[in-house]
Amino acid sequence: MRDTPQGGASARPSPIRHIATLQEGPLHAALKSWYAEPGDRHEVPVDGRQIDLVRGHELIEIQTGSFAAIRRKLTALVETHHVRLVYPVPAETWIVRVDGRATVLGRRKSPRRGRLEHAFRELVSLPALLAHPAFSLEILLTREEEVRRHSPGRAWHRKGWVVVERRLVDVVSRHVFRRPDELAVFLPASLPPVFTTGDLARGLGVDRDLAQKMAYCLRILGVIEPDGKVKRAVGYRRPASA
Repeated sequence: MRDTPQGGASARPSPIRHIATLQEGPLHAALKSWYAEPGDRHEVPVDGRQIDLVRGHELIEIQTGSFAAIRRKLTALVETHHVRLVYPVPAETWIVRVDGRATVLGRRKSPRRGRLEHAFRELVSLPALLAHPAFSLEILLTREEEVRRHSPGRAWHRKGWVVVERRLVDVVSRHVFRRPDELAVFLPASLPPVFTTGDLARGLGVDRDLAQKMAYCLRILGVIEPDGKVKRAVGYRRPASA
């Protein structure tokens, strides 16, 4: 099931306006501030692990980077606690260039557009966890600033402009997934009864690599199942009980 707050979520932005040494730090801190509610406990040690927020009996972890980095932590915690993983996907990104003194040299809107489906790039590291009754995934569509500083000899594909931090501008919407079957919302109605990852990519308007990651996750969770071959590609279909 997906939850979207009324009127978006821009009423609680908490941007951080300084240059940090770690890319993920300011974004993580701002999201934790935005997400927190009165009564939440912050940075609580639980079973020897530090938890971002504790809300009643639920542990809330905000992850702005790789899911693989917290797979073992979540897998252990979910056996004895209710756990929610919160992950931001930047629906809109503004690129901010700064000099060595953090003076802004320019700001422009990136052509990149994040979508909910992009969370599968990380979910592929722990898809089976969503089948656990004590686990839920919340995807936040956000607006962000990506701060870059020039560093000759690095990031050659960006002509030496290195990303030094990400900043939260606001949260556009939030979407919660508590059960595997809720991920069926990502299967477009235009899919044929037996489809390939190529069909999935075309139906969603995403690249084939992302469609393959989605198919892997959905197969692990029983949302789709293999059904022979379509030419040389693996065919998939929705389970008969779906």
